[in-house]
Amino acid sequence: MKQLIDYFERNAIAYDDLVIRKFDAYRGGILQWNEFVNLTAIKDPKEFTLKHFVDSVTCFNLEEYKKANTVLDLGTGAGFPGVPLAILSPEKEFVLVDSLNKRLKIIQELCENIGINNVKTIHGRAEDLAQNPAHRQMYDICVSRAVANLNVLFEYCLPFVNTGGYMFAYKGAGAENEINLAKNVMKKLGAGEYRLEETYIGEDAKDHRILIVKKVGKTPSKYPRKAGIPAKEPLK
Repeated sequence: MKQLIDYFERNAIAYDDLVIRKFDAYRGGILQWNEFVNLTAIKDPKEFTLKHFVDSVTCFNLEEYKKANTVLDLGTGAGFPGVPLAILSPEKEFVLVDSLNKRLKIIQELCENIGINNVKTIHGRAEDLAQNPAHRQMYDICVSRAVANLNVLFEYCLPFVNTGGYMFAYKGAGAENEINLAKNVMKKLGAGEYRLEETYIGEDAKDHRILIVKKVGKTPSKYPRKAGIPAKEPLK
């Protein structure tokens, strides 16, 4: 966990032994389950810590994150970035969404066993859940990591965000080009101002960024479109 502790200390993120034990237990649980279920291609513990844990918590010191109470992690996969953030922010509520229920059951079981009590998992597709009144425009932040290009991702994520809330998209070197191609989509779905934050997690993992998009108005009710359409026919 040295890389994680170093990151915490460089960025003035408070932690204690219990926090580190929870990170260690979650990493161990995911890697153990990974022998039976495909959860992550990263199997080396040090690389796992850097590319899953450190990368996930790079939004922790953002003012938008600090003010949020409810966070939805869309396309959480093996629980990233939702679970690492939940460990550091026990006062916030996290909802982790994925289309593969097998992964979610593992995440839920690990969280319960480790004592991560502020995580709830929901099985479903973004297009369906975002039309459900229980989830539509109900979250302060929607985070997403390695899910889709922005012209698709905006349609998945922005309908979940309340007016005045934010969408965080974890991106790589091509982020600026994606933004330029998706600016009209962003406005169409109720988003306004945005900025791109450089995030440094280590020499072995450069060009990491977080796009922070503010929701300034309601998303029109026709979005997101029916399941499968956003990916097949991205908005322009």
